[in-house]
Amino acid sequence: MNNLIKKWTDISLIKRILGGLIIGALLGIAVPKASGITVLGDLFVGALKAVAPILVFFLVMSSLSNAQNSHGGVIRTVISLYMLSTLLAAVIAVFASMAFPIELTLAEAAEDATAPGGVLEVLQTLIMNIVANPVASLANANYLGILAWAVLLGIALRTAGEHTKQVLQDISSGISTLVTWIINLAPFGILGLVFGTVSTSGLDIFTQYGLLLALLVGCMLVVTFITNPILVFWCIRKNPFPLIFKCLKRSAVTAFFTRSSAANIPVNMEVCREMGMDKDTYSVTIPLGATINMDGAAITITVMTMAAAHTVGVAVDIPTAVILSVLAALSACGASGVAGGSLLLIPMACSLFGIPDDISMQVVGVGFIIGVVQDSVETALNSSSDLLLSISAELRQWRKEGREIEI
Repeated sequence: MNNLIKKWTDISLIKRILGGLIIGALLGIAVPKASGITVLGDLFVGALKAVAPILVFFLVMSSLSNAQNSHGGVIRTVISLYMLSTLLAAVIAVFASMAFPIELTLAEAAEDATAPGGVLEVLQTLIMNIVANPVASLANANYLGILAWAVLLGIALRTAGEHTKQVLQDISSGISTLVTWIINLAPFGILGLVFGTVSTSGLDIFTQYGLLLALLVGCMLVVTFITNPILVFWCIRKNPFPLIFKCLKRSAVTAFFTRSSAANIPVNMEVCREMGMDKDTYSVTIPLGATINMDGAAITITVMTMAAAHTVGVAVDIPTAVILSVLAALSACGASGVAGGSLLLIPMACSLFGIPDDISMQVVGVGFIIGVVQDSVETALNSSSDLLLSISAELRQWRKEGREIEI
């Protein structure tokens, strides 16, 4: 049995995932009524979502309580990169939507969805999430609250005894090991997820709303291969693409299928460990990125809002577009770390143009229709950017210290 497990883990995770993808697609076409196969996907995503909040809480708390040196400079750089990258993504989405205006064929509104009423409500929700009960935050996967309490407790426990700090570190390591076990089962989970998509939607999902999907994915590719490389080059002063492709290969692929930035945190942290990054830094910046680094979410909110404006015939001028960019970047930071988290912020952005709720909620309905593709690409961008910018900020510190940078 041990030999079998070793042979399984010796195969590249990417190859195993591709195998699960192909088998899932073939089964979806051949036996679409075998609905029991989808349980594999539900179990995989459910397990990751269940363990991710606990992982974030103990990783950040353990890291800060055990930190020996200040890493504030690197962390401040990472936060600046996260915010700048998200803002640039929103700006790109605005001007792309102006250059290629799209009108929607509106679907039925999502009946069970409720959206925030305005900017003040979004900001109030963000603030209240930060001070939410820590137990409730863990139970509800409120990552802003989890992060806030983990940081405060981690700082408070810096004066604790070495035994207490070691216990926290052991718990953190144990949860990380558990997540590694779950990640190794990813091919089976992805088989179930792909089967569910192909068996219910077939290939129609790739042609329905094709222009809208092309615009969304196009904007995300611009961020991936143009703006992010510029930010990375500013940090390391070397060819950024080896690092970018490494992050895409190791992080974007798994994030694409799990559709959860939070669930992909262990994958990103493992890459940081392999590259020799400082654990005290990346154990804070990676979970932080899953909360506030939302390039893909900013693009989704902006493109869908602009499409709604074009559909109802609202003219968008440059000053309003700039305001939309800032609003999308800020609200994207409040998007949930789970699948579809950015869609319910669309009505809030639509209110900037005076678009009524009954229209904007129909736009949310369109978002759910294309979500199987849009949300997967969005999450792949969000999560791989977390890894990319976190590593880049630390490599920038290496460069300033005169250390050799090799990707």
